[in-house]
Amino acid sequence: MSGQKEYVEADNAEAIITRIEHKSRKIESLLKQSKPIEALKTALEGSPPSTRDERCKSANWIVVHRAMMAIKDVDALFSSLDPEYYDILMKYLYRGLSTGDRPTCDQCLRIHEKLTERAGLGCVLRSLADTVNTV
Repeated sequence: MSGQKEYVEADNAEAIITRIEHKSRKIESLLKQSKPIEALKTALEGSPPSTRDERCKSANWIVVHRAMMAIKDVDALFSSLDPEYYDILMKYLYRGLSTGDRPTCDQCLRIHEKLTERAGLGCVLRSLADTVNTV
């Protein structure tokens, strides 16, 4: 199918993890500068990784989770987050909810409520229906 992403093989997973580590350092720098929304945008860029390697997906989740948990003003998030990030953010929210961790779930639900108001139910359906590009 021409519309599907090509997935990298496991031997290229190390290159993906290196990029994720670089992204993580950039996010930490943004968080130290009190720029959590920029940190989340940076975390969502290039997500999900084009691999089925769970190490890469887990490493990327850790980066997104770190940025997501730093968000204090959810309304400000959506006044500056581009709609292109809505679907991928929704996927990460569901991953966060699946952890069962109380603080993570609380934050995911706060963001989910505002994201659903902003993006509509289509965003939820696209996130749940896309079983190829998982996070």
